Amino acid sequence: MHPTIRRLFNAQQSGLILVILLLGAVLTVFAGSHIDRMTGRSVNNFLNFYTLMQTATDASFFAIMAVGATMVIISGGVDLSVGSIYALAGTTMALALRSWNISSPLMTVFAGMTLCLGVGLLCGLANGVMVVGLRVHPFIITLGTMWVFRGIAFVSSKAESILVPDVLTSVVKTTFGSNSALYPVPMLAMIAVTALGAIYLSRTVMGRHIYAIGGNAEASRYSGLRLGRILIGVYTLSGLMAGIAAYVGISYYGSATCGDATGYELYVIASAVVGGASLSGGKGNAVNAMLGAILIVLIRQAIRQLHFDQNYESIIIGCAIVVAVVLDQLNARLTAETAHSGKAVIVGQAHRLP
Repeated sequence: MHPTIRRLFNAQQSGLILVILLLGAVLTVFAGSHIDRMTGRSVNNFLNFYTLMQTATDASFFAIMAVGATMVIISGGVDLSVGSIYALAGTTMALALRSWNISSPLMTVFAGMTLCLGVGLLCGLANGVMVVGLRVHPFIITLGTMWVFRGIAFVSSKAESILVPDVLTSVVKTTFGSNSALYPVPMLAMIAVTALGAIYLSRTVMGRHIYAIGGNAEASRYSGLRLGRILIGVYTLSGLMAGIAAYVGISYYGSATCGDATGYELYVIASAVVGGASLSGGKGNAVNAMLGAILIVLIRQAIRQLHFDQNYESIIIGCAIVVAVVLDQLNARLTAETAHSGKAVIVGQAHRLP
């Protein structure tokens, strides 16, 4: 087998890619087709550029946050507040831009981006400081801040839907000369965040420290790593990712409400877990988080296009999460048993040496 092909099929994400391709093939075969009004040709309901782009767009908001959530999970923690950070960042940006009424389009875009990312970063920083400073399990801390952040968004916006300036929507819905109904910016943002997250985790010292803490916190402490500083950085990055997702999502849809991203934290954690992140820490990567988000969106797409009862959507996604975790655990056990057997064989051969 060619070395490139061997590396592809040995890659950690090859299983996810194969599942996505298989599900895509099922949708292509069974989703049916329709007649394009412009060309008069028969077009597959799933395998067409518009549907694929829309699927990537739907996945992008989950995937961007899933990259940050994966870092938290690798460190051995969990962040339940990402959906509420999304809502707070979005409503803060919309309220501020409405009151400021900035005349310059460039300054409007810059101010909106700064606000969204700044609020996300501050919320993540608050999570990290409380997790480290109060020494309370991150599940409890982020469960509390999930309610606090959304409550602040509710009070500040008075539960109103607040329109954002048209220039923000124009930027995020830039077509780059393609079909006017196709907007690749969310997908490009997803790819960029995933690439940066992958580089950070695999190519930087800080990224390797996150894996070390998740793998064995005590050993990391004795080796001289500053656990508190690293954990604060991890939660700050998770909040920043939620802020980026909020900027892209709110600008794309054109308005912000305190109810935005309700339940997103479950999809985000599911994307990370389906992507192979271990809730016990020490395992996961950004590319798999993105693929996990795409797979979950594809499952939702399949339920709609194959005309299944949408009331079963949560059941099916929940089952997919359980199956993914069980398979991951079985793979970990098999790997450990194989390594143990190999070590036993080596020891046995060493004892037989003269």
